[in-house]
Amino acid sequence: MEIKNQATRIKLFSLSTPQMRAFHLTWFAFFLCFFGWFGIAPLMAVVREDLGLTKTQIGNTIIASVIITILFRLIVGKLCDRFGPRLTYTWLLIFGSFPVMGIGLAHDYETFLLFRLAIGTIGASFVITQYHTSIMFAPNVVGTANATTAGWGNLGGGVTQLVMPLIFALMITFGVNQFLGWRLAMVVPGVILFLTGIAYYYLTQDAPNGNFKELREKGELPPVTDKEQGSFLLAARDVRVWALFVIYAACFGVELTINNVAALYFFDRFELSLATAGLIASPFGLMNIFARTLGGMFSDKFAKSYGLSGRVKLLLCVLLLESVALIVFSQMSVLILAVISMIIFSLFVQMAEGATFGVVPFINKKALGSVAGIVGAGGNAGAVAAGFLFRSEGITTQEALMYLGIFVLIASSFAFLVKFSPEIQALEDKAFKKAQADKTALLES
Repeated sequence: MEIKNQATRIKLFSLSTPQMRAFHLTWFAFFLCFFGWFGIAPLMAVVREDLGLTKTQIGNTIIASVIITILFRLIVGKLCDRFGPRLTYTWLLIFGSFPVMGIGLAHDYETFLLFRLAIGTIGASFVITQYHTSIMFAPNVVGTANATTAGWGNLGGGVTQLVMPLIFALMITFGVNQFLGWRLAMVVPGVILFLTGIAYYYLTQDAPNGNFKELREKGELPPVTDKEQGSFLLAARDVRVWALFVIYAACFGVELTINNVAALYFFDRFELSLATAGLIASPFGLMNIFARTLGGMFSDKFAKSYGLSGRVKLLLCVLLLESVALIVFSQMSVLILAVISMIIFSLFVQMAEGATFGVVPFINKKALGSVAGIVGAGGNAGAVAAGFLFRSEGITTQEALMYLGIFVLIASSFAFLVKFSPEIQALEDKAFKKAQADKTALLES
């Protein structure tokens, strides 16, 4: 799929072009999805008391919240290839808002589990975010664009640790008890998700030149054929895609896990209040405001100097640093040291995510949605696997974190499987230089 008029630079404070409208709408939509997806996490201490949940049951709900996303990330990648990111995102936001608002209707473990399972569908928003920016931006800035939109979206995982306890506290000040308070608090992100779905439909378009439907009618994009519908198989046969699947499990899967357990971990281990535990856990997600962008920016810079292989070398380095930082964090028993090591660990895990999707757009452009979907699903597969560690009654949280760090160390070796032929490297290097030249000419004009 060849897209024309991709942006060669990111005009951060502009909404005048379809590229920048897509940039800002897609990160904001992903932010809200992340907020709704993990909105219940900082309130789990109250939910645990209300529904009488055991450690194993809490672990099961964590697994449920991410396992369904594996399937939906595969599905929406395919839908993006066929219908375009605009319609795919619109319907995901609208339909995903209902279980977010409805989780307050849960009255026992089983119904709470089902609602968390349903909410997990909005985690597929990540694939659409990366797909949309990959289409809108040229090779010289696509790593930065992908990393920034995803990072600012992931920021929702940190903001929710701060904001949801405040919304909960506000409900309490209105005179409701705490068990009704957490239920009403979840209505807030649900309503905003619904409204954002409507806004996405009216304010964005699929590609710089228009929507997929109109572009196909004009002959500017090829029609949907049986061959195109086989794009998933095309992606699935590529060993590099599955290597990136494992790598993304080791970075985004780890981040998802920490988002789910961080507040409860600090609450239990250091005997903090609910609000304080959420406040201390929030920097992990808040680092996304710049950390994931750094991964994408360095990926673009390494590509400028070393080509596509430079992007892969950067990915290997940050994965190794992530593994070391996570193992150190798992051993901290003093609160201030735990917070410092968590922040350092957060920097590298999010840089690894940005570096991963600095590589993804170049694996197979004919099956971009399917590649992004499979790799994105890897993040959730990693979170599911980690969830089994944290639900085990025989393993402490500290031990689970250490084992997770060892897994990241092993997963980093999969970067050696991500290789590009000399022909592809030369072609992409030429495209990168052309995009750089176009950017320079635009700035000078």
